[in-house]
Amino acid sequence: MPQDLKTKEDYRTLVDRYDVFLFDCDGVIWEGDHVIGKAKETLQFLRKEGKRVFFVTNNATKSRKANKGKFDKMGIQCEEKEIFTSASASANYLKSVLKFPADKKVYVLGEKGIEDELDAVGIKYSGGTNPEDNVFIDLMDFSSITSDPEVGAVLCGLDMHMNYKKYARAFKYLRENEGCHFMATNLDSTFPTHGTVHPGGGATVAPLSCALGREPLVVGKPEAPMLESIVQTHGFDKSRMLMIGDRLNTDIAFGNKGSIDTLMVLTGIDQREGFEKEDAVATPTYVLEALGDISVLA
Repeated sequence: MPQDLKTKEDYRTLVDRYDVFLFDCDGVIWEGDHVIGKAKETLQFLRKEGKRVFFVTNNATKSRKANKGKFDKMGIQCEEKEIFTSASASANYLKSVLKFPADKKVYVLGEKGIEDELDAVGIKYSGGTNPEDNVFIDLMDFSSITSDPEVGAVLCGLDMHMNYKKYARAFKYLRENEGCHFMATNLDSTFPTHGTVHPGGGATVAPLSCALGREPLVVGKPEAPMLESIVQTHGFDKSRMLMIGDRLNTDIAFGNKGSIDTLMVLTGIDQREGFEKEDAVATPTYVLEALGDISVLA
């Protein structure tokens, strides 16, 4: 079972044990447009202690630049280079790992955050926020579901303008375009906001997976590409890294799979019963009521 952190001595030992702190955002630092408790004070304290702070989010609807804007709005210190999103990780994976051809483009099921990150690495795309794709089609009218041999990958993220036309186009490209990559920024089933939860990126990709009969390559948490990108970019020692999150199947599994220790806070999606059951999807190293509790050390 994970170690419960409850005292100032527990917090002090934790802070001394690690040099690099990776934070999920939704449910850990903020909920919707509100900072959770004294999370900001804890982040300030860790920086004062000389710790390296990074923000690792599966939210692919915003680019790193747009994410920094939210940090600025909330008065939380953050540099763009400290943000790792599943959108930026996906774009980098296409560019650096898959060596995506310059004459091909990506068909996007998702929002502007994915488009911005593809732009940042010089990859062409279609779909996404294009008004021509964000429309409903007449019943049984497939005339607009045309072929596009230039599409070499379909990248799925949370899409709040989803429709049949997008699904049908993505399906067609993946079935008919030889070697077309099927990718997802993340498979989060839900995300917390405004005191409740709503369908997440995994809910966007699920109908396409069902139609195709296969699963996508997933870049974001809990899979390895995003963590390896952080480690390789900065040359960190995994034994001195800690992942802090609120979800077992993403944040905590991310740390478990990547062989780094994890801290679960109870201000978001999952609660104690999630890791106390025998078939828990992941188990944290530590558990803490709220990130802000550590601010008592400041």
